[in-house]
Amino acid sequence: MATNIKGSSFDEFGYVHGPLKWAIAFTASLGAILEVIDTSIVNVALTDIQATLGATVSEVGWVVSGYAIANVVLIPLSAWLGDYFGRKTYFIFSLIGFTVSSILCGLSFNLPMLIVARILQGLCGGGLLAKAQAILFETFPPAEQGLAQAVFGVGVIAGPAIGPTLGGFLVDGLGWRWIFFVNIPFGIIAVAMSLAFLPKNKDKSEAQNQAVDWWGIGFLIVAVGSLQTVLEEGEQDDWFSSSFIVSLTILGIIGLVLFIWRELKTDRPAVDLRVLRHRSLAAGSVLSAVVGMGLYGALFAVPIFAQSVLQFTATQTGLLLAPGALASAIVMVLLGKLSSIIDARFLIALGAVGSSGVMFQLATITPQSGTDDLFWPLVWRGAFTVLMFLPLSLAVLGPLPKQDVSAGSGFYNLTRQLGGSIGIALLTTLLDQRHTFHRAMLLAKLSPYDPETNQRLDLLNGALQSQGMDAATAQQQALALLSQTVDIQAAVLSYADCFRVVGVGFLCSLPLLLFLGKGGAGVKAPVGH
Repeated sequence: MATNIKGSSFDEFGYVHGPLKWAIAFTASLGAILEVIDTSIVNVALTDIQATLGATVSEVGWVVSGYAIANVVLIPLSAWLGDYFGRKTYFIFSLIGFTVSSILCGLSFNLPMLIVARILQGLCGGGLLAKAQAILFETFPPAEQGLAQAVFGVGVIAGPAIGPTLGGFLVDGLGWRWIFFVNIPFGIIAVAMSLAFLPKNKDKSEAQNQAVDWWGIGFLIVAVGSLQTVLEEGEQDDWFSSSFIVSLTILGIIGLVLFIWRELKTDRPAVDLRVLRHRSLAAGSVLSAVVGMGLYGALFAVPIFAQSVLQFTATQTGLLLAPGALASAIVMVLLGKLSSIIDARFLIALGAVGSSGVMFQLATITPQSGTDDLFWPLVWRGAFTVLMFLPLSLAVLGPLPKQDVSAGSGFYNLTRQLGGSIGIALLTTLLDQRHTFHRAMLLAKLSPYDPETNQRLDLLNGALQSQGMDAATAQQQALALLSQTVDIQAAVLSYADCFRVVGVGFLCSLPLLLFLGKGGAGVKAPVGH
């Protein structure tokens, strides 16, 4: 059995010592990496999926939205599901379900089948992310949490960048279906490792003897599902001018109120909100949402800028993001060794200030910006994000009693995922509004009476006519080219505004550090069984 690996043992607090703990760490992290990569890998394939399945832009968007909605519904339930079915059983079931649903995604012959398969994939994936982190906190003693969370964090941080890179190669080389088929061998390996290395389930838990909190689960699905749908579809439906968005918002708020009331009222809640009594978790979850907004929001804006303004292909966009992912992985490993001796609050502050600086640097982009201009900012973004992510996990979850780690991890990961959705929704809206604003401001400066405008049109006219175009057509084409130039410049200015907003958001989150503990540097002994 795995627990008999030579040199491995369990101490009185249930922590693992010896080679087995690293086998468990890589097993749990592989499951988390699969889930995180699939959050972003599909983004570069939407155009191909749309063409193959004959879908509209709004319809194909549900391939992304369905996964995200299912994901956030399951994450807070992962602690209860792990207790009810057994941690090992539930993790393996999630891996098998994720792999099977990936196969269904790749075999989909129409859009409804693909969306349903993606929802199933999201439901199974939601159990992998939070459960993987909880497994590590319950396996490694506090003094070694830095290295353990570094292994976990490599995938979570680098995953959003690895996804488009891998997706670009697969879509351009093999077709969009392979972004799902690639999960099959890794899913099988993860299941085999889980069967071999994860400790067996504990004896029948108390959760299995109690009544299931169906009301709490129902209210959670209504609340989180509705609000996540609003975030995913709001910009496309013009937000509250849409009766659909208004109805979902009202339903989500009502569901949220009823969910909180139910979970605080019942003795056996599906989601234990009482873990928020821990100050580090309450403040850290808010900070986690900010990190999610910066991590996913900024990473969402860069590929769109590269493809829409710089005209990069999917593969080129993926390669643009790859160095940042590599920087994240390197810094994560180095930080894993230092986090036990450095105050987490100092590292988080350094990461926030550094990330803010990178955002302001990205705000200096121009239509002539290229790979060389974006290389170092994206590398530094990857490095500084790690300085926030890893110490924050240790400062938030490290001080929790062991019995509260699973519930705390679910809530903590939920806030990061929701923060990412909020960030993407806000930045999408901001991009649209600022583009309209900047275009109007630029057009106001263009006038038939403006000498520079006329000079520019004359130059374009002359160049077009020199290529054999008649005067009337050249005049029309010159105006079209000028309008296109205005569009591109307005887009660049709107992206710059978005990067500045993210930078300011990082700085505004700094006061929350006052509510956190020292993290790895302040934990010297087990926090309890």
